[in-house]
Amino acid sequence: MRRFFNWLKALFNRTMDKVEDPEIMLDQARRDMQAALIGNREKAVQAITQKNRLQGMLEEATKKSVTLEQNAVMALKQENRELAQQFMREKMTNDAVIVQLTESYNKAAAVVESVKVAIKRQEEEVRKKTAEALALKAQWKQAQIQNSIAKALDGLTFENQFESFGAASERIKMMQSEADARQEMQADSVQGKLIQMQDKAMDYEAEAELQKLEERLGMKAAPATTTETQTVSVGTNGQGAPAADASAEDKLQSEADKQLEELEKRLQGGS
Repeated sequence: MRRFFNWLKALFNRTMDKVEDPEIMLDQARRDMQAALIGNREKAVQAITQKNRLQGMLEEATKKSVTLEQNAVMALKQENRELAQQFMREKMTNDAVIVQLTESYNKAAAVVESVKVAIKRQEEEVRKKTAEALALKAQWKQAQIQNSIAKALDGLTFENQFESFGAASERIKMMQSEADARQEMQADSVQGKLIQMQDKAMDYEAEAELQKLEERLGMKAAPATTTETQTVSVGTNGQGAPAADASAEDKLQSEADKQLEELEKRLQGGS
């Protein structure tokens, strides 16, 4: 039962919120002002109608008094004093009516003028209030739009996107670290050493070519040749080898022979 009453209360509040909508209230106020103006105009028309009736009655009574006076003059000319006296009595009675009608007409005319002034003021007020209502409705629409924008901005969230960005950055760093580790392991392996030796050989060849280029360009003097030869030491195979500075290829070949011997020893030991 309590839940039912709470539901009725919520429904009533929701209905009242709709009824108290500013736009609806402004429209209703404008309709009320228009209805009041129309009602007042109708009353003004009725007052003017009564004033016009009084004006017509006053004009008729005035004409009647003139006619009675003319009749009295004609009776006197015909030496009919009694008839002339009767006409004058009717004229006096009609003049009294004219006095009353004149007073009523003056009051009605004053009322009509005041009503016209009031109607004009009311029309100006209605136009003013109508313009204000339009401005208020525009402000209400603008406030609704701003409120909608504020609600939309309140609903925006970037935490998940930032978390994903950080996770991706961390993943990339891990992959880079793993790649560096693999390169380090590869450098310690036989294949890695072979690659290093090939790199060194290319460096030696590049250096030699660079020296030749510098000599051709005159940037570096060519080394002086000597006719003197140095003594050679006899190797185990009976062939002579230069004891001076070896070329880059000889150094690479010697290093390769050492690596090959180590490889053969490991293979023999494993078998």
